[in-house]
Amino acid sequence: MRKNAFYAQSGGVTSVINATAAALILESKKHKSKIKKVYAGKNGILGALKEELIDTSKESFSAINSLKSRPGGIFGSCRFKLKSFEENKKEYLRLVEVFKAHDIGYFFYNGGNDSADTAFKVSQISKKLGYPINCIAIPKTVDNDLAVTDSCPGFGSAAKYIATSVFEASLDVASMSETSTKVFILEVMGRHAGWMAASSALARSKKNNAPHIILFPEISFNQTNFLKKVKEVVKNKGYCVIVASEGVKNSKGKFLSESNTRDAFGHSQLGGVAPYLAGLVSQKLNLKNHWAVSDYLQRSARHISSTTDLNHAEAVGIHAVKYAINGMNSVMPVIVRNKNKKYSWKIEPAQLSKIANVEKKLPYSFISKNGFDVTSSAIKYLKPLIQGEAFPKFKNGIPYTQKLKLVEVKKKLPTWKG
Repeated sequence: MRKNAFYAQSGGVTSVINATAAALILESKKHKSKIKKVYAGKNGILGALKEELIDTSKESFSAINSLKSRPGGIFGSCRFKLKSFEENKKEYLRLVEVFKAHDIGYFFYNGGNDSADTAFKVSQISKKLGYPINCIAIPKTVDNDLAVTDSCPGFGSAAKYIATSVFEASLDVASMSETSTKVFILEVMGRHAGWMAASSALARSKKNNAPHIILFPEISFNQTNFLKKVKEVVKNKGYCVIVASEGVKNSKGKFLSESNTRDAFGHSQLGGVAPYLAGLVSQKLNLKNHWAVSDYLQRSARHISSTTDLNHAEAVGIHAVKYAINGMNSVMPVIVRNKNKKYSWKIEPAQLSKIANVEKKLPYSFISKNGFDVTSSAIKYLKPLIQGEAFPKFKNGIPYTQKLKLVEVKKKLPTWKG
């Protein structure tokens, strides 16, 4: 029986999440006997709750295809966590009401841990409410912390950006270190998992090149050891490049940069490790330094996305459609690394019950004994993910993006009060 599909983007976006959207929409067009239209939620799951649905059938093939090279979230994303059915039944009743009104039988949610949890909840509750729907979560996160999947679409490109930025910045610092800056600190994303910080090690062209120190959330920060290491590197190399995860914690388990604000998922807002470390270097070692926070730049740098990552992003979108039309429910298409000497991979389904709210941290086998570096095992894992240059089209010297119509479907229900 033909049904419409609902697709939405959730959480922090990536440079390739729109590639997943494009692949999913184009694949859906190949299965007209099962899928009528793909409606995209405006601003994630809020698009369903507010009945703000974008009709992707109004877009040309060229416009949809152009999304493969557009960063950000074309339909808008959100940080909105569904509570349990017992805590807020009205949200689930509203979702089912909207799905019924628009004949939606497939639900695709493109996001990370909390998004997988949302898709899992909807898959379980929809049956109880008498409106079964095929729920497929689609992996996406620069943090690379989703369980089961070998890697997450979005991570490879962010890793490529970080490694490239560290490589280029280290050459700058080295050239000025004799009379100017001695220490450069780059803060990268990673609340509880050090995957992005670890990727900076790919900047090295020779052993012991920058970055000289990497700080991970998995390793408690020791101020004395850190300052000793910085002093040692500057003495031997003339300068020191440091990459620090935003989620670095002290011995008491408290974030070095934790603020008093929280996001919609209840997570503490982070940001400020780099200036914190810079303050220590200035005060304790009296060394001139500079710091930077890669922030949104690391996840939106489509101009330097990796081909491997782009291929991953498209593949999970395609397989999500295939799983849904074959009656699969409460699953996620995950990336499985083959055990060949040369890197290769495939997509397989995994149960959401094994993924939702599970965080995959950087293995200790990937971290050096002194806690300031990665091992050869980490490099072996990371290197294939940044391979290939998937350059977007440029116009007038900057990346070109095509404008979409983003036509909303006419509402059929009363306004949602929230």
